[in-house]
Amino acid sequence: MQASELGGTILIVDFGSQVTQLIARRVREAGVYCEIAPFSMAEEAFARLQPSGIILSGSPASVPDEGSPRAPQVLFDSGLPILGICYGQQVMTHQLGGEVKPGHETGEGGEFGRAFLTVTRDCKLFDGLWKEGERHQVWMSHGDKVTRFAEGFEIVAKSDGAPFAVIADEKRHYYGTQFHPEVVHTPDGGKLIANFVRHVCGLAGEWTMAAYRDAKIAEIREQVGDKKVICGLSGGVDSAVAAVLIHEAIGEQLTCVFVDHGLMRANEAEQVVGLFRGHYNIPLVHVDAEERFLSGLAGETDPEKKRKFIGKTFIDVFEEEAAKIGGAEFLAQGTLYPDVIESVSFTGGPSVTIKSHHNVGGLPERMNMALVEPLRELFKDEVRELGRELGLPDAFVGRHPFPGPGLAIRIPGEVTKEKCDILRKADAIYLEEIRNAGLYDAIWQAFAVLLPVRTVGVMGDARTYDSVCGLRAVTSVDGMTADVYPFESRFLQNVATRIINEVQGINRVVYDYTSKPPGTIEWE
Repeated sequence: MQASELGGTILIVDFGSQVTQLIARRVREAGVYCEIAPFSMAEEAFARLQPSGIILSGSPASVPDEGSPRAPQVLFDSGLPILGICYGQQVMTHQLGGEVKPGHETGEGGEFGRAFLTVTRDCKLFDGLWKEGERHQVWMSHGDKVTRFAEGFEIVAKSDGAPFAVIADEKRHYYGTQFHPEVVHTPDGGKLIANFVRHVCGLAGEWTMAAYRDAKIAEIREQVGDKKVICGLSGGVDSAVAAVLIHEAIGEQLTCVFVDHGLMRANEAEQVVGLFRGHYNIPLVHVDAEERFLSGLAGETDPEKKRKFIGKTFIDVFEEEAAKIGGAEFLAQGTLYPDVIESVSFTGGPSVTIKSHHNVGGLPERMNMALVEPLRELFKDEVRELGRELGLPDAFVGRHPFPGPGLAIRIPGEVTKEKCDILRKADAIYLEEIRNAGLYDAIWQAFAVLLPVRTVGVMGDARTYDSVCGLRAVTSVDGMTADVYPFESRFLQNVATRIINEVQGINRVVYDYTSKPPGTIEWE
């Protein structure tokens, strides 16, 4: 999309920080569109985006080291406002003629964790937020430090461990923070970033999902023309929002394929089919492939092999149905912005890529189709917002994440139809009780697991020897880390009682208290 369609943009240059995505989140929370580009690709992104301002991220690298990353000179030649964060402050200082030294050379070491800085001078970055003489909490994480700033800069805030905690060149609108304003541990960090993009860069903060929707519809029409598009529906929010947006753009040129592998939650297949055929009247091919998937999973207990089989079989079934449709030149995918970021290493080389992301296992290569990815600039919460903008029901848009392999990775050990049916009932009861308690939206993800363990129980006067059901619920921002949801014991007792009384095959219920890390959210 063009900068004019977005109300101005911010370019974020990534030097490899683990929290670069958080910078983008803060910018967008300020109502301003932004994109992240690895430093090795920043010059191309600068020319394409025509941004109104630039933010330089942190990095695990050290500026004094030979071969450490640098910002393209074109950024400094542009005359645009620049905010350097941590390494970004240091690399800007170095490239403009200042000095940066490793902590061990200064004899002071690094500075990590919570710190307090003192504002020594007012500046535009602090407008309406911080005043001279005030102390504010920030989050530091650096070993190197600026020892001499470049010409034109002055100190506007300092901390005990960082005499150059914030520097500013008001004439050129250059600012550098040694701390990380993007993390929640800097309480006013989001407001500082908002000050930069709105007050310093002069952007109105008018980027809205309605504007994004209109721009994307025009873009899809231009890309697709009069050709056909097929979209694989997983039952999740991302593919559903992508499909509804594309249908709004090109109507009957879109056909959706929903492969029902028999590993969905209770009533999920019916909900997806009803939503697309009934509410939106979108052409949909519903493939009942339960027997094919379950027969292929018979006897398999290795979680990776289960995942690979499900992924490959999905591709096979999808490819067969796509061939029946015939003539489609485009494949639609619900790729999100974190997937795009994680697929590109910040150095531009494949060796340190976080992960390779292929939504449907490399289908475009096998099927010789071009991709339509209308969500590739959005984060998960923005996709939900777009879904609401498109009129998708809140109950659908706000659903907890659900893994592609479905219930197969919530049944450690062999997967059978009987186990799936037992787990579906237990999971439905658990989620129903969470909704009844008004807790659903406070939880990132909640689900039941059918453990490969049988225990002795007593029901009435009879002995039982049945399965154990594990319950899991976590809070999270992005799924990268997660904390256990602290249910009251009475709630868990009620859920356990219902599951044991109503689901034949389960006689014991346990709750998973493991955070991420060390555990993952899913069990397999």
